[in-house]
Amino acid sequence: MELFYSIVDHDRCVSCRAPLGRDLHKFFKCVLHYENVRWVNAQGEAGPMMRGRAWWRGPILSAVLAATMIVGGVRGYAPAAHAQPASPPAAAQEFVIVPTESQVIYRVGETLIADNNRFNVAVGTTQAIRGAVTVDRVNPRASRIGPITIDISQFQSNVARRDNAIRRQWLESAKFPAAEFTPTQIEGLPAQYVDGRSIPLRIAGTLRVRNVPRPTTFDATVTLTGQQLTGQATTKVLMTDFGFSPPDIFGILRAQNEVGIEFRFTARPASTP
Repeated sequence: MELFYSIVDHDRCVSCRAPLGRDLHKFFKCVLHYENVRWVNAQGEAGPMMRGRAWWRGPILSAVLAATMIVGGVRGYAPAAHAQPASPPAAAQEFVIVPTESQVIYRVGETLIADNNRFNVAVGTTQAIRGAVTVDRVNPRASRIGPITIDISQFQSNVARRDNAIRRQWLESAKFPAAEFTPTQIEGLPAQYVDGRSIPLRIAGTLRVRNVPRPTTFDATVTLTGQQLTGQATTKVLMTDFGFSPPDIFGILRAQNEVGIEFRFTARPASTP
């Protein structure tokens, strides 16, 4: 590099004093065609005259060429960079709910009359869930949620007698085992996809229980991280809206009409084990 900068000597050839500027072509033309080239060292002292054209075929010019390529050329000259083709955006992808990692939970307040009117919250869960979500990373607002189906006959609480009574009498889930939620509108989908960001949503649709459809809205939060979609959605419904009365056993218990429903899910692409 000392030899290289001494030859150009502040934008002029030391031998011919011709201006070189940023023109790499002029630099090599000057070096190759002038027979007498004088160089200076780092302290500005002139070195011996080099005569003849044969010198440039040796290792000195090789060093100059290598240095030129490494630093990008004479005084900031740089070769044009080759643009790398952008990767095509991922298409819409379907994520299937994983039942073993998902659950639907109901919560119902009840008064235990036989236990000095003690208030209790009955909780039942099931993992018998089917459904899928289509995520469009390029246009997130085009993402869709398919119908979500739950086998409510599989609800289990901490009291088997309660579960059996619900299946046979009130909810009659042994007769109407399938409950289905079909979304019709999703509010809150972002304009751009950001991996790992939690997104609050309001999901409106139709909830069908005992073959009775009712408009229902869930407040939800979903997160897509890589190839895993997770989420939680909650709502409240009335038993009487679906054609059955709250459990009421004289002298034993009385349940409230309102039911809290919570849906926790994990979904992955169908091709992912």
